[in-house]
Amino acid sequence: MKAILLAGGKGTRLRPLTIHTPKPVVPIFDRAFLHYQIELLKQVPDIDEVILSLNYQPRKIEEVFGDGAGTGVRVRYVVEPSPLGTGGAIRYAAQGITDTLVVFNGDVMTSVDVNAVVAQHRERNAKATIVLTPVDNPSAYGLVETEADGRVRRFLEKPNPDEITCNTINAGIYVLEPDTFDRIPKDLSYSIERAYFPSLIERRETFVAYVDRGYWIDIGTPEKYVQVHRDMFEGKFAGGLFRTADRTRPIVSPDARIEDGVTISGPCFIDAGVHVKAGATIGGYTVLGRGVMIEESADLQDTIVWPNSRIGQHAVVHGPIIGRNCHIGRDAVLEGRSLLGDRTQLTDFTSIGS
Repeated sequence: MKAILLAGGKGTRLRPLTIHTPKPVVPIFDRAFLHYQIELLKQVPDIDEVILSLNYQPRKIEEVFGDGAGTGVRVRYVVEPSPLGTGGAIRYAAQGITDTLVVFNGDVMTSVDVNAVVAQHRERNAKATIVLTPVDNPSAYGLVETEADGRVRRFLEKPNPDEITCNTINAGIYVLEPDTFDRIPKDLSYSIERAYFPSLIERRETFVAYVDRGYWIDIGTPEKYVQVHRDMFEGKFAGGLFRTADRTRPIVSPDARIEDGVTISGPCFIDAGVHVKAGATIGGYTVLGRGVMIEESADLQDTIVWPNSRIGQHAVVHGPIIGRNCHIGRDAVLEGRSLLGDRTQLTDFTSIGS
């Protein structure tokens, strides 16, 4: 059995953070995002290979995962010759595969029980299974309506309030039978959501839904990217380093260097190679990536700093997301949810958002 991760997106909503870092490998605490999806798929014993469907900066993704030796499952790469849409990308990546496929959109963090989804798919002898997740505000999404027996009835694209009949949306997780891919045109952009799934309904093929009420989030916006860190700190998603760590206290790598006189408040995360100098304050919901330098008396709160960046003396940094290899000058003030792309240089006494 194979899994396909649709990891070809450009991550435009996260720019400038994704100009040099493809969205599938943006860091979530101490690891690239796709590590969390691969960990989930490893729970399915039948899956012996994960195929990454790539388009944007594929080499940078391959550099992170290699052949999969560090993940515990074989990883293979398929690079689209041009953007093919979700359906086209699946067909292109699935060439030569005849067995059941598990497919994930490359921006979904979830706790779904993939084994249970596959089991239902097989029990129903389905041609396709779509995972749905309930939302609090159905009017903001395209909805998926189902029959009493779980068959998918129709898709509603952002309905008006008087058209809302359910609160379930497409979670971006599917189990598919490749013998249905003949309807997907070769080498053309084709949407699985707008064309393939409706074709299953029109042909009355067995297309069923699995409703999952566990954790689910699309990390593709700055707000959601920050939210997934906060959710993990607060125990709403228990994965990665939080399987063993006490999330209520500061999580500090034994390979970090914390000088005397530093104030650290939980929850926060300090990765290996970080150096925090005397008098600095590391406040709640702060994440410091590998190799970050925090100079004397800097004050950080609710801030995510990607690896190898430096925060200058007496800088006040409350709220931003700071990319790799950035330098924030001394006495700079950054307040609010600004985004700083890789290698940003802010001179001393710069003030943003204050």
